[in-house]
Amino acid sequence: MNNFSPNILKTYETCPKKFYYQHIEKISMPSSASAFEKGKKIHALANYFLRGVNISRIETALNDEEKILWNLLLDNSFYQKEYFKSEFTLSCKIEDYWIGGRIDAIVRDDNKYYILDYKTGSIPKNPEYDYQTMVYLLCLDLYLKNYDFLAFVYIDLKNKQNHVIEFNETLKQEYEKRIIKACSTITSDTIYNCHTQNCKYCEYSKLCNCEDLNEQYL
Repeated sequence: MNNFSPNILKTYETCPKKFYYQHIEKISMPSSASAFEKGKKIHALANYFLRGVNISRIETALNDEEKILWNLLLDNSFYQKEYFKSEFTLSCKIEDYWIGGRIDAIVRDDNKYYILDYKTGSIPKNPEYDYQTMVYLLCLDLYLKNYDFLAFVYIDLKNKQNHVIEFNETLKQEYEKRIIKACSTITSDTIYNCHTQNCKYCEYSKLCNCEDLNEQYL
């Protein structure tokens, strides 16, 4: 594994067997794209807008629900801050492991920086320790080097609220420990046992012959 993304880390934590199929065997399973279309449209529009592209024609393609979400994002105080980067791929090395991912947007107030992640669905149940939060903050911390303030902001468009995680030295040390432990566990695993309780809802269920899956179908 050359680079540990939040998705890779989360997939392994959810089910090592699913991780094995996805990232070791690289087996792609068909899935419905309809559930992601709304989020993809908002993310694409947000990126164009921040980069100064004329989006007037693109906005006309939004349906009523998407227009509401888009206007909520436009009115969000964090989204109105000074543009720094968007759809930005960033990586860094923590001890022996490379981690990284693609950030929706980074904005700033002078030397204060905010990672933005817009959610049209739900935010993580424990956002402070979600792999996306940890990986992005660690990477941007090393990328910026000198700053006065750094935070990760989940913009919850569905519930019209923001969840802000302020980065500090204590969190940095804890994030590093968690990431190193997770990467080390993945790297040393050779069995990839299934340990989820939702096997029958997994797209790889027809490939997996784990006992949990068999019991759920009895």
